[in-house]
Amino acid sequence: MAHRAHLFSLRIGHALRDACFADEPYNMARLRKDVLAGISVGIIAIPLAMALAIASGVAPQYGLYTAIIAGFVVALTGGSRLSISGPTAAFVVVLHPIAHMYGLAGLLLASIMGGVILIAMAYARLGRFIEYIPQSVTLGFTGGIAIVLVTLQLKDFFGLQIPEMPELYIDKIVVLANSMGQFDPTSLFVALVTLAVMLYWPKLKTSIPQHLPAVIVASLLGILLSQAGYDVDTIGSRFSYLLPDGSRGEGIPPYLPEFTWPWLQPGPDGTTGQINGSMVMALLPSAFAIAMLGAIESLLCAVVLDGMTGKRHSANSELLGQGLGNIIAPLFGGITATAAIARSTANLKAGAESPVAAMIHSLVVLLALVSFAPVLAFLPMPAMAALLIVVAWNMSEASKSLHLVKRAPAPDIIVLATCLSLTVFFDMVIAITVGVLLACILFVSEMAAMTKITDITGNKKLIDANLPDRWAVLKINGPLFFAAADRVFGEIAAKMESLDGVILYMDGVTLLDAGGVAALNKLVDFCAAGGKKLCIADLQFQPLKTLARAEVTPREGVTVFYSTLDEAIHQFN
Repeated sequence: MAHRAHLFSLRIGHALRDACFADEPYNMARLRKDVLAGISVGIIAIPLAMALAIASGVAPQYGLYTAIIAGFVVALTGGSRLSISGPTAAFVVVLHPIAHMYGLAGLLLASIMGGVILIAMAYARLGRFIEYIPQSVTLGFTGGIAIVLVTLQLKDFFGLQIPEMPELYIDKIVVLANSMGQFDPTSLFVALVTLAVMLYWPKLKTSIPQHLPAVIVASLLGILLSQAGYDVDTIGSRFSYLLPDGSRGEGIPPYLPEFTWPWLQPGPDGTTGQINGSMVMALLPSAFAIAMLGAIESLLCAVVLDGMTGKRHSANSELLGQGLGNIIAPLFGGITATAAIARSTANLKAGAESPVAAMIHSLVVLLALVSFAPVLAFLPMPAMAALLIVVAWNMSEASKSLHLVKRAPAPDIIVLATCLSLTVFFDMVIAITVGVLLACILFVSEMAAMTKITDITGNKKLIDANLPDRWAVLKINGPLFFAAADRVFGEIAAKMESLDGVILYMDGVTLLDAGGVAALNKLVDFCAAGGKKLCIADLQFQPLKTLARAEVTPREGVTVFYSTLDEAIHQFN
């Protein structure tokens, strides 16, 4: 079990301890690599954090606060060496409705509650259960999240004048369709240029991430268009903040995040939020969704990095770090955070050696906040929308979904389609719950269908003696559990209508549960009532143990147990 120790271990700062102290000594060469990787990923994180905060329904600075605080705390305390944590696209569909209904105060409270649940999951050693979530479920809900995220960006991408998007997805589509006739050509032009840079920049094979040139080109284009008399909505024109003298500044505040209790943050009407017991209970399902999605995203990210590096993360330690990050960050205005696969992969490719790179990334975002806030105000909203559309496409893993649809069995395709549809039209909690349950039901159905009965009475290789008339040898292959046992023993009972006795050859039965024992007892009662005899031969260890635990013993004149098939056959000689 040593190769699975990472699924059960739990200690704070596991990744930092392993990378910097347990492995090769942490020296200046390794630090240099971490600094360069952290700077690179920090540059990527700045526009993404702002865009994801806006998509989640809050001002862009709260996304930066998340990357700064949660990114640093999770790297310091978590269990995955190269993961970069911060706001992610997956959370948008969960956070946007919370921000709309409860404001920033409710959103931060839900994040803290989700963090508490994550810590509870860590101490319950639930990290290992990531293995039990089918790929069809994860592809289904990530694809659904991508669809919803793209839909939310169409308003800014086309420059549509929609005061407020409706809650239901169908209503969103109707509103967008009705507003398309009034799209803004200038906004669409900026968005398309940003999209083109994002798509074609990787072909240049440079080390500079595509997000940086895309937002620079979009910002310069927006400034030129504004000077030519064409208005472009920017972060500076849409968002403002209160200055110490009571006046308002444009864009984002160039200040360090300050400690503030969630209930002192703005509520849905812009005034100080009022947090009470009823709000906590109302936010509990959302907090559970935050915890579940955070756990899945973070651990999947860690698994991807493990595959690329050959290292092992500590699943429960990562849940602990994510929980701490989501408890501490909201106290400084940060929204929900989790590990981001794209940023973490970029961190690895940039040469990161340890969690120190993620800490440097947080410091880079902090430097941008306090030093370049006026510059960030020039970022056009259509460019932010284009940026998130590319993020949504990458997150959807459409190629994997398409491959699954082409190659996988029908049950996997059904699960994927169900999860995707429920995520789009309802919510992610329902999608994951139904998806996992549906996958389990379909799996159980398939496993039950694998249990079969074969009449081997005429098989001379196995039956080397003559049996009495009206006797047969039936071989059972497969698990005898609740979903299969009734059918199997029912079929045996039907065959025994015309027989005096049967030898059940059970060396192919590896599993027998309580449902199987109950079905076997019904068969024994049937044999007793009809004066028939049942011989059971070659039980494996688990079925034998189950029968002993259930106190199933031979029944005089009805059932006899034999250790081997030969012994059962030669009872007649």
